Amino acid sequence: MTRADVIVIGAGVVGCSIAYHLARQRIRVLVLDKAGICAGMSARSGALVRMHYTYAPEAELAWQSLAQFENWRETVGGDCGFTRCGFAIVVGAENAERLRANVAMLKLAGVETEVLSASELGRLEPAARLDDVALAAYEPRSGYADPVATTRSLAEAARRLGVEFAIPCEAAAIRTSGGRAAAVIDSAGHAHEADAVCVVAGPWSDRLLKPLGAAIGITPERAQIAFFRRPSELRHCVYIDTIAGCYFRPHGDDLTMAGLGAWNPESAPDPDNFDEHNDSGFIETVHRRFTHRIPQTAGAPYARGHAGIYDTTADGRAVLGAVPGIGGLFVAAGFSGTGFKTAPAVGAAMAELIANGASRTADLRAFDPQRFRTGRLIATDNDYRMPANFGHKL
Repeated sequence: MTRADVIVIGAGVVGCSIAYHLARQRIRVLVLDKAGICAGMSARSGALVRMHYTYAPEAELAWQSLAQFENWRETVGGDCGFTRCGFAIVVGAENAERLRANVAMLKLAGVETEVLSASELGRLEPAARLDDVALAAYEPRSGYADPVATTRSLAEAARRLGVEFAIPCEAAAIRTSGGRAAAVIDSAGHAHEADAVCVVAGPWSDRLLKPLGAAIGITPERAQIAFFRRPSELRHCVYIDTIAGCYFRPHGDDLTMAGLGAWNPESAPDPDNFDEHNDSGFIETVHRRFTHRIPQTAGAPYARGHAGIYDTTADGRAVLGAVPGIGGLFVAAGFSGTGFKTAPAVGAAMAELIANGASRTADLRAFDPQRFRTGRLIATDNDYRMPANFGHKL
């Protein structure tokens, strides 16, 4: 039997961030993961770092996270691979007023972003085709990071502060006592006791929460990204293209990564047994969509790619907070494809909530798990109309 103040279930980027921020408060933390550090969706993330959301609390988490990505060596240590190259979301006429409204909301939150005309964006992005663009929103400080380096550096920083990692060690059940989380039982039957437990297990989270009557209703969704070789002299920023219907970013000096969140959706992919390779139809479709925006990449050959499993919720937003009715039990899951870019702030805010009963970094009440019981799901006034197969909400 082992004992910790807090057990974190899941060693992806969010789980490692929570463990790290708890340890900064001198809390004894044990992290359990069935496979290893960054063994799940975190390693397969597109790793965009951008602020543009249609939901203000989510944008706030991304904005708070940017400062940590920009100053990673000083705040966490190691290298997260953050590369600032700028970010643009481009829209057609049907989404133009939505974009204006969303940028106004983001600027109120402090995000550094501007509405640009197609010609204004063209001066920043000379390689882009923009004849079908009505407006763009541009973020000069945004870019992308290395998801594996980010997660591993958080884990190493947590270890330096005394966090213990039990890997591989599958959490099979959460034991309660007196209405509180008391222990995690692993697949070998060993009990790991704690004063609090935080479930950060992505698409596996409901397996642990359902026996306690606390299931979120997570739907696993297979998502794919692919990398294509581009001429080293060709430069472009990170794009969310609501017209062509894809997202893409540079990857180093000679690759472009492109993705779709919901290509050929499967009814219920198994996160323990799914095809990790790209579908041939996906490769052809995503290539056509991103080269529509960057025509000089039309001949870019496929280099590699992979698939992963998103943990999606009924409203496409994360679940962050205390589990209703069970003391000392917390959850951070259901990120619906947007967890990486908010992980630093989510880790800090969840650690504050677990340790102190309230979060200062960001207000997490908007992501309360209770909303699925009351039916008050998150909705925004200015969601974009997106092409088929794009995937998660913005």
